[in-house]
Amino acid sequence: MRAVILAAGEGQRLRPLTKDDPKPMLVVAGKPILEHNVRLLARHGITEIAINTHHCAGSITEHFGDGSALGVKITYSHESRALGTAGALLPLRDFLSSTFLVLYGDNLTTCNISALAEFHASKQGLATLAVFQRENPSAGGIVSIEDDDRIARFVEKPQSNEIFSPWVNAGIMVCEPRFVDAIPAGESDFGKDVLPALIRDRQPLFAYRMDEISERLWWIDSPEDYERTKSEVQPWNLAQ
Repeated sequence: MRAVILAAGEGQRLRPLTKDDPKPMLVVAGKPILEHNVRLLARHGITEIAINTHHCAGSITEHFGDGSALGVKITYSHESRALGTAGALLPLRDFLSSTFLVLYGDNLTTCNISALAEFHASKQGLATLAVFQRENPSAGGIVSIEDDDRIARFVEKPQSNEIFSPWVNAGIMVCEPRFVDAIPAGESDFGKDVLPALIRDRQPLFAYRMDEISERLWWIDSPEDYERTKSEVQPWNLAQ
């Protein structure tokens, strides 16, 4: 299986930390967040990886090169104008010719990628989202999940009176190639544009519930989040 790591974000809420580096290149436990994600994929046997770039792209390409030092092969998709989380897949349509994984490159996780892929295969849906329980669900995209694990509803960053579920999109998805057909031309976002539309059309999207003990996710939306993550995460947390 191939993977796309989304790494084009500017991380404006983290300025000045992201003035000269993209957010996924912030260092946690001795390595850039993006490197931890590349290593995670490699541990699960995913060695063909595309990374989209925009802000300070050279910081990424100079660090990783062709990926051979980490045992992977990296393809870069540079965006002169940011295309959004979903729009980023359109230039990579030829690369995404079989079942693929999408990973938000500015989060840290111990998600069991192999188990997620197996779960997706068993459901035979269009896409499977890894979800986790977050204390403040309003900071992410929340989902309601039916008894058969199908996603019935998705709302990105709901207001406090709109929260209907503790399950939040982890920014890790396994998708079928035809998923790309649902992405409109130009700039678009998974949470705001693509996922809600697919659910309204009753397309088969499923939720893989991450185990809160063994499958962690650390998000970095602010300088405070960054400091918290640095204090919580040690190298052995991410080497599972």
